[in-house]
Amino acid sequence: MSSLAEEAAKLAQVSADESEIAAGREREQLEGWVPELVSEDELREALEKAFDYRGDITVTRKDGSQVQGYLFDRRTGATLANSFVRIIPIDEKTKLNIAYSEIAALAFTGRDNAAGKTFDAWVKKYWEKKAAGEKNIQIEPERLD
Repeated sequence: MSSLAEEAAKLAQVSADESEIAAGREREQLEGWVPELVSEDELREALEKAFDYRGDITVTRKDGSQVQGYLFDRRTGATLANSFVRIIPIDEKTKLNIAYSEIAALAFTGRDNAAGKTFDAWVKKYWEKKAAGEKNIQIEPERLD
């Protein structure tokens, strides 16, 4: 049997339960973080983290103006001038495009709404309720506020 066929045979033997358990990504505690944006790479890395963050951020532009809101998209280009973040400001209904080249500072100012809301946390709560003798328990999502 070829090595490709052997790999396929091994994968076929994995149970459905085993295949649904995948290693998760470790989440960083970003709430309150103000990254130093000294280099282009640091700016790009901080904006990638801001994109994954499920809270509001504050962007300070080089002209001194600030935008606080939810960063919901980013478009990366070859240069900072043609790379953009897209933000929904807290106090507006419009979506703003801000070029990476306009960003002087970034702060993770809002509460991370996804922190602690993993499936493992839900299961832990379920077993705690069951151990306490509660009946008709179910796992329900928490409100995001």
